[in-house]
Amino acid sequence: MRILHTEASCGWGGQELRIIEESRGMIARGHAVTIAAPAESRILPEARGRGLDAVALPIARKNLAGIVALYRWLKANRVEVINTHSSTDSWLAALACTMLNGAPPVVRTRHISAPVPDNWATRWLYLSGASHIVTTGENLRRQLIESNRFPAERITSVPTGIDTRRFAPGDRAAARRALGLPPAATLIGIVATLRSWKGHRFLLDAFAALPREECALVIVGDGPQREKLDAQVARLGIGERVRIAGNQADVLPWLHALDIFALPSYANEGVPQALVQAMLCALPCVTTGIGSIGEAALGDRTALVVPPQDAGALGRALQRLVGDAGLRERLGSAARAWCGERFGLEVMLDRMEAVFARVTAACDAGGRHARAA
Repeated sequence: MRILHTEASCGWGGQELRIIEESRGMIARGHAVTIAAPAESRILPEARGRGLDAVALPIARKNLAGIVALYRWLKANRVEVINTHSSTDSWLAALACTMLNGAPPVVRTRHISAPVPDNWATRWLYLSGASHIVTTGENLRRQLIESNRFPAERITSVPTGIDTRRFAPGDRAAARRALGLPPAATLIGIVATLRSWKGHRFLLDAFAALPREECALVIVGDGPQREKLDAQVARLGIGERVRIAGNQADVLPWLHALDIFALPSYANEGVPQALVQAMLCALPCVTTGIGSIGEAALGDRTALVVPPQDAGALGRALQRLVGDAGLRERLGSAARAWCGERFGLEVMLDRMEAVFARVTAACDAGGRHARAA
């Protein structure tokens, strides 16, 4: 199968990482995959650096130039299916396909839990401009069914898959030595792009109330909130206990170094990759129930779940884990078992392969953009 992924976003995070890992997995299964993205995007060099076929197209904005560029590329490079990922490229691909004879079916992957507008234009995009919708969690799927009244049979939940063999428990002491982290502290960490809705500011407030002599905090990631978080660290007077490590090419050693993982997101989440990676490393986690997080984080079973934007509740949950090694062990073991069964890379590839096969078969049987059950 020849697959085209389109991504209009110029940012970098779980969405872009999923596209790359899914593409690599599909290629390993014998499919041909191309990623189309703006020349100024981060995903373009990242994909090429991993040996993937990636083409620069002017699709960062909704305009005629993007439609024409996609139309011309599709006319010159026939594919069996297009997988779109952001609003802008979904519109551009859908409109470009209206100009093509025998256009390939479009699968729209919805990565975040932000509400989808309920208007005629959006309904056209999702129900006519796409043959099928994929969400990155069941809760996101239900949201589209219940709030937008989209037909249930046209939506499939496919959470992002993680390599369960690679993300596994490691040597904590060795990881700390290699990274220059304190050997004896109870180390709390977060791996996430520094965006407002990831909740870093609530984590800093919660951490500031923990025992000074016992705990340290590591923040892995970079992004638009960096200056504000630096200022907050200084204001709270916790600079000697907080390390903001920036983006890391390999987050696994950082996860291995931690005792506790926190992800206090309050918006825009499917099933976050970083959370699943931490759980597969058998880390006890504190998080919220936003989006589809609850599919991985079962309260008091696989994680501690607190209300979003509540630094007090987050701090109490962290203190509970800091003071109870048995609870940390129990949650970490349960988290690895739960996520290992449900969020593996091969599971994701199986499900996406099945979606692509259904829409291409329906398209062959019924014409362009045929409806796939």
